[in-house]
Amino acid sequence: MGILDGAMTVRRFRVVGDVPEDFRDVYRDRLEEYSFHERPNDVGKEEVEGWVQVHNLLDNSFADFNRWLYNQYAVFSLRVDKKSLPANLFRATLDKKCQEWCVEANLERCPTGVRKQIKEELEFDWLKRAFPRVSTTECCWNITGGSLILHSLSTGSGERFQKRFYRTFGLKLVPWSPLDWVEDTDRVDQLLSVGPSALHGELT
Repeated sequence: MGILDGAMTVRRFRVVGDVPEDFRDVYRDRLEEYSFHERPNDVGKEEVEGWVQVHNLLDNSFADFNRWLYNQYAVFSLRVDKKSLPANLFRATLDKKCQEWCVEANLERCPTGVRKQIKEELEFDWLKRAFPRVSTTECCWNITGGSLILHSLSTGSGERFQKRFYRTFGLKLVPWSPLDWVEDTDRVDQLLSVGPSALHGELT
């Protein structure tokens, strides 16, 4: 819940697209439709993602506007779950089970098909008992102002958020450039003509 409490490191975006007049109800329904839902009996390694409340990553309901919409500001989070196995331990366990199979079958080498079957059974069993690695990326969206701040500098998290945001709302997130803060068009052209180093000096 860093976006509501404490220091933040954020990226800023412009939100491109038309916002409906009744955005409250429309966006509530879209958040509900694309909210996070755990898959029943999930034993795969595929990532699962969806929107949740910033107050609690287990809360995927947006029915109560007071929990996520503050005037024109929408605050919510993208949750991503992914199960993974400890590679070294899994490989060692697999080798051990293949050795045991060879002893029982009185063979020196485990056939490829048998090894694959043992691997699939072992993977299924481990994933069934494994807890996912859970990550969240929080945002604050000024709906009528057309801007959004994302509580993450990770390129991967940012790209995932942008794709999910567009899929949910049909709106594009465009990274905000320092030049967007300069209102004088002639000044922008002057800064661009002298290169990035001068641009940094002028805007800091």
